[in-house]
Amino acid sequence: MAAAAGEARRVLVYGGRGALGSRCVQAFRGRNWWVASIDVQENEEASANVVVKMTDSFTEQADQVTAEVGKLLGTEKVDAILCVAGGWAGGNAKSKSLFKNCDLMWKQSVSLFPASLGPWHAALWMCQWWPVVPEMFSPRFPGMIGYGMAKAAVHQLCQSLAGKSSGLPPGAAAVALLPVTLDTPVNRKSMPEADFSSWTPLEFLVETFHDWITEKNRPSSGSLIQVVTTEGKTELTAASL
Repeated sequence: MAAAAGEARRVLVYGGRGALGSRCVQAFRGRNWWVASIDVQENEEASANVVVKMTDSFTEQADQVTAEVGKLLGTEKVDAILCVAGGWAGGNAKSKSLFKNCDLMWKQSVSLFPASLGPWHAALWMCQWWPVVPEMFSPRFPGMIGYGMAKAAVHQLCQSLAGKSSGLPPGAAAVALLPVTLDTPVNRKSMPEADFSSWTPLEFLVETFHDWITEKNRPSSGSLIQVVTTEGKTELTAASL
């Protein structure tokens, strides 16, 4: 399914305009890969863009993105689909914005884009699908219930895709990375007093993606891989939820 020797490899990046997504686009383009960014805004560094139209209808957005990616690829395959889009919202059970935030988190992380669309495209065009979702170990997220519910759903989706009857093509792999805090400009600005040495560098995740796509130390499909950074050193371990 991957590009033959001498051919440019291809990857789709959901959330290609975000901090991690932009770094993925830069890194893979730097390796002369063909990279398509799928986001609500264009990434000028990408080989191609699909600009997602904001709508409350999951089916409308899915149809739009699927059609546009289909036009870009034609009969070509891609080597991987990276789902690195998402968002954050707080709120406990007493929060007046609980339902609104639950709806937002579901759309950003599970429904409209990107997680549900990622495996659909993988079934059509390719072999690997990797979402990046946050750690979900005890204690859970009592102060951000909608956020935690959405991420737990992505864990379930990833593990379900490993099943024989999931609909992914033979040889496909769905693996979820579970970082704690990513070292992004926005996070540094919002948490200036935090211990940055415990935050995971974006470059580490990009290199991990590259290794797995090229079948270096790739976990088995359905794996949830915990990402822990301590004193500037990052390690990957299999998680059991």
